[in-house]
Amino acid sequence: MIETKVAKRYAKSLIDLSRETGHIDAVGADMKLFVAVCEQNRDLTLLLSNPIIHAGKKLSILTKVFEGKMNKLSISFFDIITRKGREAYLEEIAKEFVNQYKRFKGIQTAVITSAVGLDDALRSKVYSIIKTNLDSEVELIEKVDKNLIGGFVLRMEDKQYDASIASDLRKLTKEFAANPYTRKN
Repeated sequence: MIETKVAKRYAKSLIDLSRETGHIDAVGADMKLFVAVCEQNRDLTLLLSNPIIHAGKKLSILTKVFEGKMNKLSISFFDIITRKGREAYLEEIAKEFVNQYKRFKGIQTAVITSAVGLDDALRSKVYSIIKTNLDSEVELIEKVDKNLIGGFVLRMEDKQYDASIASDLRKLTKEFAANPYTRKN
């Protein structure tokens, strides 16, 4: 609960500052990069949340890893967060920033899960259909789940469209289980 409040406040401050300085898109890309690195590298997340390691050492590591790859505003933000002793919340702050950035830009996220990856033609067709139906910018995230057997599941916010073979098989199983033509004793 406290992490969420801290993350929202710092993310809002960073959004406001990056808008004022005209670096909103660069900082948005930086925070997406930071979240991706944290998700792929658990050691970085553990390092940031470790109270034994001095904040200066954490800032030094963050600077070495991200300097030259990120905007100076983002690096300065890391400096402020570590000086305030909030580096354990940095990943949550970055995630919240990305959420607020998407709301600010009017970007909606659509997750499509299929049994096999989408090819370029199908990906662009799905993207254009979703974009015209939502009438806004769309971020399309692809996932592969072999358990679907075939078809796809499309999820946007609280809506889901399930056109997978696995779903059709579950429906058939229920229909056969509730067969009204069998005699019951």
